[in-house]
Amino acid sequence: MKTNNKPLYYILFVAIFAILLPAAYLSGLLSINTISIWGRYFCFAIAALGIDLIWGYTGILSMCQAFFFCLGSYGIAMHLVLQKTSLPDFMAWNKITELPFFWQPFHNAGVTFALCLIIPALFAFLIGYVLFRSRIRGVYMAIITQALTLAMWLLFLRNETNLGGTNGLTDFKTLLGFDLSSAQVKLSLYLVSFAVLCLAYIACHRITRSKFGKVLQAIRDSESRVSFTAYKTANFKLAVFVLAALLAAVGGMLYLPQTGIITPGRMDVKASVEMVMWVALGGRGNLKGAVIGALLVNFLYSLCTSWFPDSWLFILGFLFVLTVLYFDKGLIGLVATVRQRIPGLHFKTSQTTNRYVADSK
Repeated sequence: MKTNNKPLYYILFVAIFAILLPAAYLSGLLSINTISIWGRYFCFAIAALGIDLIWGYTGILSMCQAFFFCLGSYGIAMHLVLQKTSLPDFMAWNKITELPFFWQPFHNAGVTFALCLIIPALFAFLIGYVLFRSRIRGVYMAIITQALTLAMWLLFLRNETNLGGTNGLTDFKTLLGFDLSSAQVKLSLYLVSFAVLCLAYIACHRITRSKFGKVLQAIRDSESRVSFTAYKTANFKLAVFVLAALLAAVGGMLYLPQTGIITPGRMDVKASVEMVMWVALGGRGNLKGAVIGALLVNFLYSLCTSWFPDSWLFILGFLFVLTVLYFDKGLIGLVATVRQRIPGLHFKTSQTTNRYVADSK
C-alpha cells in the first residue's frame, strides 16, 4: 500500500521556518541578521517558482528573470528614497535640480506597489509577444533573453538613466512609516516573505494541476503536436512568461527592504544564470525542487563565501556539472531514486513525461 507523505513535508517546512526560526531568534539563539538572510532566501524562492513554471513546466529557458526581479526592487527603492528626501543625493551630485518625471508616481505607496507589478508585466508582455509570435524557441530564446538582460544591465549602469548608476539605490530609512532598522520590522518582513512564498507555491501548484498547466506541460513535451489542436501555443507561452515575470517582481519587492540596497549587479548575466541553476539543482518540473534549490544554494553561498571567499563560483559550477551529468532531475529526482531503491519506501511518479521528475508536488 502506497503512502502519501506530502502533508508531513509541508508541516515540517512550515514548522521550521514559521515557528522554529522565529522562536530561536526570540530566545536569543539566532540573530536578527540571520532571520533577515532567510527572508531574502524566500524572495529568491518566489522568483524560482516563476522560473520553474516557464522552464520546468513549459520548456522555455528564459534568462531574463533577474531583470524582472530588479524591476520590482527598483520600484520599491525609488519610493523609499523619496520618503526621506525630495531629490536623491546622486542627482544633486550630478547637478540635477528637478526630480525626473518617471520618479514622480513613486511618491505614493499604493501607486508604487501597483507599478512594481504593472511595469514588469508590461515588459514581459512586449518581449514575449515579439518572441513567441516570431516562433523563437530553444537555444535562441535563451540567447535573446540573455542579451536583453545584458542590455538592461548596461542601461542601468549609466548615470544618465537617473537610477543611481553602478552604486544603485540604498540608505533606506522607513517603509510605510515603519523603521527598517527595527528588529521587529525585520522579523515581520521575514514572516511576510514566508507567507507570500507559501501563497505563491499554492497558486503555482493549482496552476500546474489545472487545464492551463496541463497544456503548458504538453507544450513542453511536444509543441508541434499541441499546435495541431485548437490551442494557440503562443498565447499560452505568453501568459506563463508574464506570470513568471510577476513572481520575480514580487520577490524583488520583498527583497529590497530586507537587503537595504539594489544595484545593477543583481540583474547581470551571472545573476540570471544563477537563478536558472537554483531550479536545475533543486529539480526542474517540480515546484518543491525550485523552492529547495533556491533556499539550499543560497544557504551554501553564505557558508562558502565565509569559508572560501574566492571559490564559490567554482563550487557552484561543479555542482551544476555534476547535476547535468548524473542527476539531471536535480535533488528532488535524486531523493526519488533513492526512495525507489529502498525496500518498503514508495514514491508516486507521474507518467506525463520521461524527462522531468514527475511527482508534481
